[in-house]
Amino acid sequence: MQTDEDGFITSAPVKSSLNIKGAAGDSKDASASGPSTNKDSATDAPKAGATDLIKSTFDVQVTLADQQADPNSPLFSVKSFEELGLNPDLLKGLFDMSFSKPSKIQERALPLLLKDPPTNMIGQSQSGTGKTAAFVLTMLSRVDFSIPSPQAICVAPTRELARQIMAVAATMGKYTSVRTDYAIKTEQKVTEPLSGHIVVGTPGTIVDYVRRRLIDASKVKVLVLDEADNMLDQENLSEQCIKIKNSLVKEGRPQIVLFSATFPDRVRTFASRFAPNANKIELKKEELSVEGIKQFYMDCKDEESKYEILVQIYNLLTVGQSIIFAKTRTTADRIAQRMSQEGHKVASLHGAKEARGIDILQVNVVVNYDLPMMSDKAESATYDPRHETPDVETYLHRIGRTGRFGRKGVSINFVHNQKTWQDMHMIEEALGKKITRVDTNDVDVMEETLKKALKA
Repeated sequence: MQTDEDGFITSAPVKSSLNIKGAAGDSKDASASGPSTNKDSATDAPKAGATDLIKSTFDVQVTLADQQADPNSPLFSVKSFEELGLNPDLLKGLFDMSFSKPSKIQERALPLLLKDPPTNMIGQSQSGTGKTAAFVLTMLSRVDFSIPSPQAICVAPTRELARQIMAVAATMGKYTSVRTDYAIKTEQKVTEPLSGHIVVGTPGTIVDYVRRRLIDASKVKVLVLDEADNMLDQENLSEQCIKIKNSLVKEGRPQIVLFSATFPDRVRTFASRFAPNANKIELKKEELSVEGIKQFYMDCKDEESKYEILVQIYNLLTVGQSIIFAKTRTTADRIAQRMSQEGHKVASLHGAKEARGIDILQVNVVVNYDLPMMSDKAESATYDPRHETPDVETYLHRIGRTGRFGRKGVSINFVHNQKTWQDMHMIEEALGKKITRVDTNDVDVMEETLKKALKA
């Protein structure tokens, strides 16, 4: 083994690794929230297969690393989860999450991800396509539950996304004996080695845990990078990801899986170096995956009035389960406390608390009490808070929680001054979608606008 000019430790290449085209169907990609509150009433969101499913505009393209392989072979596509030969307990978890059959990306990706010997994969797909479920299922399938040591590591650029991924792993694996651990910054320093089979965390913390031997790299079989473009395109984060990979390559040859919504040219080459001899999947679509999500912004007069408008929304409307994203723990706890006092069923979730009882598949409303900003990114020192810009990728992940498996949902954003209005406008331009303004000075108009959206 040797280290090349970009810092990669190189080893013997993988011998084989998959252009297949097809129309991708609706998918459900369950996740949990980051710093948020969670309101639950008796009204459930529609189940998968209900009549409000929207038509997908995805087109799937798969490139095989093994150029001699037949891309149309039945070996590289499945129509049911049963065909994959999964552990029965994993199948139970999938069906409990209301997965009835694989999405189109899962039809193509899962046979490649699960085949032996393991092969690397680079996948480009938007939120809502089923990619999270695909790589989580891969991690769970590779784990030997009898070995109390990390065997799969998933790296995410933010703590919020790490929590979403962990929620999927916990739900999908609930009938198995899987154990999981976070590798994210906490108030208390971790000193004991991790024993979870699956570790989900952010780059800097994972590097630290490996360096301090809190993660035993010798038994890791799978390394997943979600939002890979976000990490590979930032010098600090990319260096950390290379360190993680190199520490694993020294011990063996783990399967490397990269997923991202975009792979700019400058990142694509780097990704191919990071995951050599990889099968590649692209989801090309006519427009961003927000087709079934009605987006609004509440035009509030100031910061304090945001809470009053929030309470009015929940008093006016019959909402199923929803998630409210706030910027800080203090804000999340304050909202939860005040809404609980007013009779709403609310739970506050953030880094100091453990996520339990959130069924992300039932969410039909997401509230951005504070818009996600690039300066919120975990463990990155490259952002100047004086020049904050909205984090469109995280925004998509958040509102995508309401549109699982093609279901329709509602996203409500709060704007209270010129800066937040500009941020909202930047998100609107990035998505190419109009976000409807709601006048908060007229309660009747506000109620009529939002009720109409929820019934549509």
